[in-house]
Amino acid sequence: MLDHIYISVSDIPRSLAFYTAALKPLGWRELGSYDSSTGPAGVPDLFGLADAAYGSGTAVGASIWLRQRQPGETGLYAGFVADSKAEVDAAYAAAIEAGGTSEGEPAIREYFAPSYYAANIADFDGNHLEIVHKTFNPPSRPRLT
Repeated sequence: MLDHIYISVSDIPRSLAFYTAALKPLGWRELGSYDSSTGPAGVPDLFGLADAAYGSGTAVGASIWLRQRQPGETGLYAGFVADSKAEVDAAYAAAIEAGGTSEGEPAIREYFAPSYYAANIADFDGNHLEIVHKTFNPPSRPRLT
């Protein structure tokens, strides 16, 4: 399941209005913003939208975060749900073993939330993957035995 996607746009206010209007009929809402001055270097200002389940604690939801496009920037940033820290660690290790590039080893990202555990990897084409476990989310998929 996807947790979040970053979309790089050229005009934040125009794009925020567009995505808010386009996704409102699907139950999405404007979520708020993240001010990068409170976090580590390389994390941009973010402007979010989320589905009805996001942050509810009753189901795993999804979000979209708009960011200002930088000159020459390409690629996608997608966050994938993990149901445990162990799954984050395993996915990170598998991605590195498969030739990915580390953009942040598994760790708590307290600047987002105290229970936000994630790892970041880039693929061969400059696409960015985040594997994230949020303790406030219920399991995203049933356990098969």
